[in-house]
Amino acid sequence: MSPSPLPNPAEQAEQALRTRQLRRVALSGLLGTAVEFYDFLVYGTVAALVFGELFFPGADPAVGTIAAFGTFAAGYVARPLGGIVFGHFGDRLGRKSMLLLTMGLMGGASFLIGLLPTYETIGVWAPVLLITLRVLQGIAIGGEWGGATLMVVEHAGERRRGLWSSFTQMGAPLGSLLSSLVVTMVVAMPREQFAAWGWRVPFLLSVVLLGVGLFVRLQVVESPLFTRVKKDRGQARLPLLEVVRRPRALVLAACVGIGAFTAQSLLTSYLISYATGIGYPRPQVLTALTVSAAVALVVLPCASALSDRVGRRPVVLAGAVASAALAFPVLALVDSRSPGLLILAVVLGHGIAQSVMYGPLGALLTEMFGTRVRYTGASLGYQLATLIGAGFSPMIAGSLVAANGGSGTPVALLICGGAAITAVTVWFVRETHQETLGEAAVPAGARKQEVAS
Repeated sequence: MSPSPLPNPAEQAEQALRTRQLRRVALSGLLGTAVEFYDFLVYGTVAALVFGELFFPGADPAVGTIAAFGTFAAGYVARPLGGIVFGHFGDRLGRKSMLLLTMGLMGGASFLIGLLPTYETIGVWAPVLLITLRVLQGIAIGGEWGGATLMVVEHAGERRRGLWSSFTQMGAPLGSLLSSLVVTMVVAMPREQFAAWGWRVPFLLSVVLLGVGLFVRLQVVESPLFTRVKKDRGQARLPLLEVVRRPRALVLAACVGIGAFTAQSLLTSYLISYATGIGYPRPQVLTALTVSAAVALVVLPCASALSDRVGRRPVVLAGAVASAALAFPVLALVDSRSPGLLILAVVLGHGIAQSVMYGPLGALLTEMFGTRVRYTGASLGYQLATLIGAGFSPMIAGSLVAANGGSGTPVALLICGGAAITAVTVWFVRETHQETLGEAAVPAGARKQEVAS
């Protein structure tokens, strides 16, 4: 029996280098997305607590809340634009440079929100500037997720794309956890102080997170798949045109994420307004969100790793079914006015069910598009899902709850509706977890030779 060949030292060194780089890219995706979501979610939290009275004074409290969530929606409307703009240049020039730009834009816009004068100081210009900065936030985050996710996936190889992509997905609950912790500290101060200056602190602190994120992101190298395409001069001239020319993959990518984003927005941002409106103290609501985010940090990688074994479709479908089944029980737990049951409700609905839906999306959406157009396709599909699922859900929920005398039934119905769209869409999405990225670039139902990867 011949002895096993000794490992090649050069191959070992190359493999060790690839592993270190993959870990660095994963950390970059985690921190970068956490910074982006921290900034984005701080806005949603503070909007629910105080923006109505500071930037839209004189209105009925319910109208002020709806107006505040209107600026919240403005950020979501801008996200597809960010996906198109940064996706175009990410597919043309490279992933890394676009990710540095998105992080800088998001951090700068958040810091300026923390410096904004209120309506009492500059009148109507206060909400105008607030909406403008919110739109810039939306443009930035619209380009962030796609670039960060596909950087990880394109470095990860073929076997554990789901698990590695979960690091970027975990940026959302990590950002939520950080935002909840910071906001919890500032809302503990007297109401007058919080309204006067305390609400600014979470926005100003984003500069610290921005510095850390940029430092880590500067250490990563460009995606090897994009480098190969660029070397062969295979970049698409107009990536958006190539994506919309075969719209099936884009439509499926947009629809499959709607359930996760509907549940996310209603069980985080809108929940603060709803729960405080029925008598919960703000610190109790923020505590529930903090616990839920911590649970999501465990569930997300588990769901993503499971999708590497059994497929993306079964895991996303299981999360959608669980989200729909739990919608009314979760609402009943919230309406119980029990702090412990409130925590249980948010953990079940958001920390577990929503996270199971959300975890595999990073790998799934990335695998639906070829390298030439992957940044544009994945980003635009993801951001359209957030616009449809999350952008208007808090505003619609606020209007329906007010029209129904404070009943939260519309909230549960919206969660069920979003989950149903995801569950139906999953049946039309082709399973891609065992394919190479080139093979996985084929839209569902299309012939492989029709797609340029």
